[in-house]
Amino acid sequence: MSYDLIVIGAGPGGYVCAIRAAQLGLKVAVVERRKTKTLGGTCLNIGCIPSKALLYASEKFAEAAHDLAALGVVVDKPKLDLPSMLKHKDDTVVANVNGIAFLFKKHKIESVFGAGAIKGPGEVEVTAEDGAKQTLSTKNVVIATGSDSTPLPGVEIDEERIVSSTGALSLAKPPKDLLIVGAGVIGLELGSVWGRLGSNVTVVEFLDRILPGIDAEVAKQFQRILQKQGFTFHLGQKVSKIEKGERLRVTIEPAAGGEASTLQADVVLVAIGRRPVTDGLGLEKAGVATERGRVVIDDRFATNVPGVYAIGDVVRGPMLAHKAEDEGLAVAEILAGQHGHVNYEVIPGVVYTSPEIASVGATEEELAAKGIAYKVGKFPFTANGRARAMRQTDGFVKILADAATDRVLGVHIIGVGAGELIAEACVLMEFGGSSEDLARTCHAHPTLSEAVREAALAVEKRQIHL
Repeated sequence: MSYDLIVIGAGPGGYVCAIRAAQLGLKVAVVERRKTKTLGGTCLNIGCIPSKALLYASEKFAEAAHDLAALGVVVDKPKLDLPSMLKHKDDTVVANVNGIAFLFKKHKIESVFGAGAIKGPGEVEVTAEDGAKQTLSTKNVVIATGSDSTPLPGVEIDEERIVSSTGALSLAKPPKDLLIVGAGVIGLELGSVWGRLGSNVTVVEFLDRILPGIDAEVAKQFQRILQKQGFTFHLGQKVSKIEKGERLRVTIEPAAGGEASTLQADVVLVAIGRRPVTDGLGLEKAGVATERGRVVIDDRFATNVPGVYAIGDVVRGPMLAHKAEDEGLAVAEILAGQHGHVNYEVIPGVVYTSPEIASVGATEEELAAKGIAYKVGKFPFTANGRARAMRQTDGFVKILADAATDRVLGVHIIGVGAGELIAEACVLMEFGGSSEDLARTCHAHPTLSEAVREAALAVEKRQIHL
């Protein structure tokens, strides 16, 4: 059977690309090698969706244990029913992946389960789990195979005591001592889950700060908040060895060199980043160029091989599901003769901890490095009426605007609901808006979003409630 498009990978980039292409009249098949034969990729199966289910559930547990009494809601000390919490996570995953399967059926997209490889111009070979092979013909191929956890050299992941993010989503009980290697988004999110459920959380990070790439002022305040929540940090340290015994012995040493020391843990989570999945795709044989493990593309997502495109975590840019989705939409529209486009200056990022962190655009450090003159407007949630009513006053909103034009160049939020509040900034920046545009836009009272407006007012030092 011949297709207009075969997408290799059914994660957020791949399935969105397939659906949009089908909407535009293309005949589409998607090849997915996940052994569970479910769609949605890492994000829906073992990443974004299950982690957010546990983050939300653990937040409710912590709220019942520590926060409700101050609101006049007196309850007995909550009891953790971890199997039920994990069932909630699993049910959420099933609902989402079944939803994608329904959409594929609705749009007449064929799912082919097995490992896909590019065999030549217009040919994709699919090897099923039992070894059976079939060759599919197509006019175009989109590589959307995503990423997986970066291993720590010399450390074997068993997904029981030494785990990746996958194993950390299904621990049988909260470990007494959880050690996380890496102070990035994934490690801090999963550390928050198990910390709320009773674990002592220690984080070892090679760099001298947490959350690399996030605005430095935000990261610094967030570290203080996490320390109040019980996190212990060893920054500027690297893990050189993990020894198994009754407990895990973790040897750490200064990244710059120095005397080693030992920590003990019941579970170690390795969360030092992610790497593109390109193994088995036949890229070298097909002549598809790669650089540092990523597929090289032009500004229309095309590789150097005619008819072969790539999107998502396997190409340049941040490894974010919504970035992959935008690229999937764009390349589908390009293949249908339209003008798909992604604005990489307006790709938000969110850390789903408590409080949340959300940002879009440039950080102060990036603007300074480029020599761009900018103004700063900042407003704390301690001065926001709704945040006070919710007893959620940690954090602030920061807006960075061009000193000459007032165009908003970056927005950084740490606080309750930051992941939702950042959407307003994205819309503003997508249309090239200024801090003045935002400052003159009426916001409902009392809402958390008023803090965003006040930060815009603060760019010209005219905030009202501070």
